[in-house]
Amino acid sequence: MKRNALLGAVIMLAVTSASEAAADGGPGPLGVTAVAVATPQTARVGVLLAAEDAEAGRLVGGHFCTASVVRSPHHDLIATAAHCLEGDGEFVFVPGYRKGQAPYGMWKVDRVFLPDGWAKNQDEDSDVAFATLDERKAKGVEDVVGANRFATRTTTGATPVTVTGYPHDAEDPVRCTNRPTLHDPAQQRIACPGLTGGTSGSPWVNGDGQVVGVLGGHEQGGSTADVSYSVVLGAEAAELYRAATADP
Repeated sequence: MKRNALLGAVIMLAVTSASEAAADGGPGPLGVTAVAVATPQTARVGVLLAAEDAEAGRLVGGHFCTASVVRSPHHDLIATAAHCLEGDGEFVFVPGYRKGQAPYGMWKVDRVFLPDGWAKNQDEDSDVAFATLDERKAKGVEDVVGANRFATRTTTGATPVTVTGYPHDAEDPVRCTNRPTLHDPAQQRIACPGLTGGTSGSPWVNGDGQVVGVLGGHEQGGSTADVSYSVVLGAEAAELYRAATADP
């Protein structure tokens, strides 16, 4: 899991390019991490908590990973890193979380989908997962906050991507846009400062609103706050998505 580092209210570090980026609807300089403004797009990203913490109202300081809503036939699906959903406990997803508040409600995880490579061997090349959520007031989470399309077999670095996530020592999400590069055939990496512990599971969203990466993979997302990783979303991720979206 990503290691912690000090995080200010706004991080303006390591500008890797003066170019303007256009990913996830937000132009801006590449390689700069800052607090994410509340928008319809950031509302699709949220925190994961243990169900017992959510039930006890321990939202502040209790969130440990990030997840995001992705399109599905039943409007009930989130994507995150596999290492975020291992274990036997129950989990809750809070989209659009800010400062201890759950503006779009708290959604209980119903079913978890892990790829075989992770479930059997904790293979870092398989560190991606899905979970379905229970309905609230006869609605799925996608009906409330919308969703991004989960896209596999895209070309790494074809366009910049925006990474939005929640450091577990912060109460607002941060985001950074940059162009990812291949680390090896199964892993991609991105240079963005300040993506510390808790940002595992953060979506990498391109300018077409597609999730083309999920923060995790190599070293469970990276051993430093400045470089983060994702598995390359290929055949295994596509198969897992089909399983997660099939009729129960």
